[in-house]
Amino acid sequence: MLVHQILKAKGDDGVVTVKPGTLISEVAQILAERRIGGVVVSKDGQVATGIISERDIVRALAVKGATCMHENVDDMMTRNPVCCARNDTADDVLTRMTEGRFRHMPVVEEGVLVGIVTIGDVVKARLQELAMEKDALQGMIMGH
Repeated sequence: MLVHQILKAKGDDGVVTVKPGTLISEVAQILAERRIGGVVVSKDGQVATGIISERDIVRALAVKGATCMHENVDDMMTRNPVCCARNDTADDVLTRMTEGRFRHMPVVEEGVLVGIVTIGDVVKARLQELAMEKDALQGMIMGH
């Protein structure tokens, strides 16, 4: 399974981005309203300069308290996020996410942001792939 197949299955809702300088309170509001776990930070919606997740915000809350909600995204985001391409395999993406201990990966093609995949997207795709393989093997064993 390739990343472009995962993106196709997700549909084209676009990538949720925020501009540098956005307040953490605004990011938290976007995450809650859209029921998503992270957003890409981008000046123009095309180049991923950073990424921030709900996990980043929770960690800041634990260390700094509620005052972190008045900081801007530039202070908390992960700069130069690990990205993948449409032709990367699900297994490769899953390995990179697991080793890097992150759950969101921007998809970039020729330097332009074209999507985002989550660890949940990749696991779902992999489980579907395994189910199809299982069905095919059972069919071969049973002579279908």
